[in-house]
Amino acid sequence: MSIRVTGKATRGMVALTVVAGLALGVAGCGGGGGDDAKKPDRTASASASGGADPSTQEGQSDTPLAELKGSDGLLLQVTSAQRDSGGFVTVNGTLKNDGSKDLLIPSALSGNETEITKNGPSLGGATLVDSKGKKRYYVLRDTEGRPLTTTGLNTLKGGQSLQVFMQFPSPPEDTTEVTLQLPTFSSATIKISG
Repeated sequence: MSIRVTGKATRGMVALTVVAGLALGVAGCGGGGGDDAKKPDRTASASASGGADPSTQEGQSDTPLAELKGSDGLLLQVTSAQRDSGGFVTVNGTLKNDGSKDLLIPSALSGNETEITKNGPSLGGATLVDSKGKKRYYVLRDTEGRPLTTTGLNTLKGGQSLQVFMQFPSPPEDTTEVTLQLPTFSSATIKISG
C-alpha cells in the first residue's frame, strides 16, 4: 500500500511541476513591459493619419526612392525607407513583373541562410549597407527565425505588382543614406526618413 501512495504522490508532484511550468510560461508571454505600452500609440497614430487607400503603404510617395532591376523583367520600386523610434528601418516597395510572361520569383531572393530559407520564399536575402559606418544590416527575424519581410512569394503574372516590405536594424541617426542590396537585383542608394 505504501508503494501505491508513493506512486500517486510522485505523479501528483510531476503534474504540479508541469502546471507550474506552464503557468510561468504563459505569464512570461503576457508581456507588460515598456515595449507593449508603446504599441497602441503606434497603431493609434497610424490610424489617426487619415483614411489612407488600403493599397498604399504609410510613408510612401508616388515617385519611387529607387528602382532595382532584377532578372527576367522583375523590378523593385522602393517607395519608402522609414526609421522607427524602436530602432528599426522599414523599407516598403512594389515588386513588379514588367514583362508579359508569368515569372517564378527567384529563390535566391530568400538568401542562403538556413534559418530564413526554411520559412519559405521571401525577401530575406536583402541587406542595407552603410558605407559611411562600414556596416551591413541583414533583414530582422522574429523569435521563431522567420524573416521580417514579405513572405510566400511564388509567381507574378505579366504586368502584376505586389506590395512588399523588409525590416532592418536601424543604422545610427546620422546615417541617412544606405545601399539596398537584393540577390539577383541591381543595388541602389536610398534615403532613410524619420
